[in-house]
Amino acid sequence: MKLDDTALERIIERVTRQVLLEVREQGTDSAPGAKPLDAGDYLHRVQPVVHAGADRIAATLGAAPTDGSLSHLIDHTLLKADATQDQIAQLCYEARKFGFASVCVNPSWVKLCADLLKGSEVLVCTVVGFPLGATSPEAKAFEAQKAIRDGATEVDMVINVGALKSRDWELVEGDVAGVARVCRAGGAILKVIIEAALLTDEEKVAACQLAKVAGADFVKTSTGFGPGGATAEDVALMRYVVGAEMGVKAAGGIRTRADAERMIEAGADRIGASASVKIIQEPEP
Repeated sequence: MKLDDTALERIIERVTRQVLLEVREQGTDSAPGAKPLDAGDYLHRVQPVVHAGADRIAATLGAAPTDGSLSHLIDHTLLKADATQDQIAQLCYEARKFGFASVCVNPSWVKLCADLLKGSEVLVCTVVGFPLGATSPEAKAFEAQKAIRDGATEVDMVINVGALKSRDWELVEGDVAGVARVCRAGGAILKVIIEAALLTDEEKVAACQLAKVAGADFVKTSTGFGPGGATAEDVALMRYVVGAEMGVKAAGGIRTRADAERMIEAGADRIGASASVKIIQEPEP
């Protein structure tokens, strides 16, 4: 039976995900000094795809042409509590294929993602104090340290929203500063999620100022689990407060290319989205 291009692409994706997972498992279980799998091993594993009718297989897993106009600004995100290992592998496959800036996952998946993305330019981003921000400063710092040791190079922490709304500036600044110190020591980027939908404009300004003073690299609009997501107005306000020295990440409810471009025009230099593939495959206006 002759397979069409769509069917072949599905087969290749499925086999590639399985190969990545098997390579990761073999790398974990192999004896010291064992020869690592190389491109020849990968190709050997996808021979069934050739026999099924494919004319050509890429030697680089996940490589695919893309215009790249937005992909390098997107953190390809999967933070659902019920995400499975196969879904995380698919996330990493897509991140390699389309050249996203990072994958953003819960801390328990960091080590797997670091293994699956080894040798690529895709970074591993994780979340800390997520999604409520109500854990102690010590717990957030420890969580960040563990994630960085597991392979995370970017950390998105949730600010202590209750402390901010109580105007306990010292607690908020210290909370962020503790994670910032851990990130600097580990060479990781820190993004501070302010959960803008819960804040007044005055509180948004205070949150951005405190994050800047505490040594964060980015401020971020939302967890995606709160009462609202990113708005262009919030992004513009955050950019105005932090200036050009810090990054602004827009996340939450960004589902189309138009949504993403609106955030970028407002001042965002990173986008967090779970609909990343759909966004970059939409035609430019």
